[in-house]
Amino acid sequence: MNESEFLDVTDRIFSRIEDAIDDAGVDADFVSNGNVLEIEFDDGGKIVVNRHAANQELWIAAKSGGYHFAFKDGQWLAARDGAEFFSTLKTAIAQACGEPDLELDI
Repeated sequence: MNESEFLDVTDRIFSRIEDAIDDAGVDADFVSNGNVLEIEFDDGGKIVVNRHAANQELWIAAKSGGYHFAFKDGQWLAARDGAEFFSTLKTAIAQACGEPDLELDI
């Protein structure tokens, strides 16, 4: 995919993340600035989702660690261990808001 397509796809992903968190009733604020979506929680915790256009990757920075995902075979997969982006993000959000059984439909 070219850079324009990458930016369009990741814009939709950022919106999808915000909508899913709102729909789940998670008390979080969003700050979107260019290539970065910050998810801020009441206790001051934060998850940062970043799109890196040069490498066409999505990155997650959370208390649990930092993760890089590339689009392969129709999924965003982690370079390190093959974990799936949305699953990793759901787990990070559940941990950040203290709700391990959080139902989040991203």
